[in-house]
Amino acid sequence: MNLFADAEQENRERAKPLAARMRPKTLAEFCATVRGAPFLAVDTEFVRERTYFARLCLVQVASAEHGAVIDMLAPRLDTEPLQALLCDPAIVKVFHSAGQDLEIFFRAFGSVLGPVFDTQIAASVAGHGDQPGYGALVSAILGERVDKASQVTDWALRPLTERQIAYALEDVTHLARLYPILAAELQRSGREAWIAEEMAALVDVSRCDIDPLQAWRRIKLRHATRKALAVLREVATWREQTAIARDLPRGWVLRDDALTEIALNAPADEKQLERVRGLKPGFARSADGAAIVSAINRALATPEDWPPAPERRNGPNADSSLVALLQALLRLRCEAHGVAARMVATRDDLERIAIGAAPEMPVFEGWRRIVFGDDALALCAGRIALTGDGTGVREVTLAATDADRGVEA
Repeated sequence: MNLFADAEQENRERAKPLAARMRPKTLAEFCATVRGAPFLAVDTEFVRERTYFARLCLVQVASAEHGAVIDMLAPRLDTEPLQALLCDPAIVKVFHSAGQDLEIFFRAFGSVLGPVFDTQIAASVAGHGDQPGYGALVSAILGERVDKASQVTDWALRPLTERQIAYALEDVTHLARLYPILAAELQRSGREAWIAEEMAALVDVSRCDIDPLQAWRRIKLRHATRKALAVLREVATWREQTAIARDLPRGWVLRDDALTEIALNAPADEKQLERVRGLKPGFARSADGAAIVSAINRALATPEDWPPAPERRNGPNADSSLVALLQALLRLRCEAHGVAARMVATRDDLERIAIGAAPEMPVFEGWRRIVFGDDALALCAGRIALTGDGTGVREVTLAATDADRGVEA
């Protein structure tokens, strides 16, 4: 599926009324109306403060000409037409910062809504700043202001006000206008393949499907040992499974700070568990406290299955001067390509490059290697240098060394 199909045509058709408010008799009627569109702008409104899973309240959908706000809490709502529409592989689904929306739809429909186009990622690649917010992007590209008054409203309360509905619909009408403009920019700059790599990663099922066994990997543990990681894995798995079963935020079951303290100290019984900071009074003597102690004992009983120790960098730490040079080079190359630096490499990436310990990083794959990866390696090898020319920093290619030519000393 070409994410950029008909982008120029849609851009030329912007003179037409965009996403005019429809009042179809049924959801099926609306879905039939927009079924032939090459793309659909999609957004959601949900509440999640008191639950593990987001409670989907609204789905907003707009083509270049039509739009609708769908009340997902309406009694006896048949969502099959909407599912068929959004799961259609012939239609590009356009989101802004798609992560949470895709997770919500995966839970609702059981599948990932591919293909997708994320305007936040696309804007970062097209030179509109580092992870630009939706309002900033609408202002910069469309010259319009987004009404944020209803942004933090309780979308589960009924009835909805006209202002809420207008706000929700506006999100996708602007999005439907942003998409052809951004797609056309990426076409002109020859970056369709770049963005296609990013969008393909978004629809990886592993990003949407919840695996409690992997929950421990989200927790940062200082001075982690294999034993501590084993306890962390077991207790984090219990917490995730419990939060899912009760549909509660994981922090309501067990806070992260308490989880890390348990992992590092491995309390052997309820009395030791009582000493953990951050636990509610009486928690250690509850059924949940007993479950945590059991999880710790399971972890300690199988040392042969403990996770490997964290990878430790060999040799000295990264030289701060070299990291600073890599930062300057990254900024220089990203400015030349009109790409947000954060999209290409992080500070940690630069430190790993500086000590030569990162041959399999994303920065050395695909378009990132073209923009920065190869030049980063060349800088570390002394094949290029950075210098000032009175107006700023510029890159200088150095003459090949004997080693580069394969000449023995």
